[in-house]
Amino acid sequence: MNTSLYEFPSLVTERISLRLLTLEDAEEVYRHFSDHEVTKYMDIEPCKSRKEAEEIIRYHLEDAGCRWGLYDKQNQSFLGTCGFHYLRDTDHSFMAEIGFDLTKHHWGKGLMSEAMQAVIEYGFTIMKLDVIDATVEPANERSIRLMKQLGFQRERELREELIYYYLNRP
Repeated sequence: MNTSLYEFPSLVTERISLRLLTLEDAEEVYRHFSDHEVTKYMDIEPCKSRKEAEEIIRYHLEDAGCRWGLYDKQNQSFLGTCGFHYLRDTDHSFMAEIGFDLTKHHWGKGLMSEAMQAVIEYGFTIMKLDVIDATVEPANERSIRLMKQLGFQRERELREELIYYYLNRP
């Protein structure tokens, strides 16, 4: 499975423009992912060079999913990223994992909730996903609150020291 199966369009919310990341975004991605607080709960180390940012973008361009850059509609400043990866078709359902990150300057403003709502709607209505899942480290209180706010269900048991969340298509 690869991204050519889907056309991942730009999405727009009240305050945010979401568009697929390209190599032209490498400088912004580098600045974003070089912040230790942004990558603290991610499975990547902070970026040490623009080349590492380009590798992250290439990974998402070649992956079966997508990664949108989030941009402020008023001034086009870079806010973070959000998207689907680990797309899989099981015997019972079509699933994707959702990932997200936001620059710390914009934490607590409801921006990621707004972006995630648009991405989730796209996943269920256009991609026809049956389930969207996510993994969150137990110490990542902001992401846990976001999962609850968006209606994700938490699995009871930790796996690989992570909390697993899922959201079924309505």
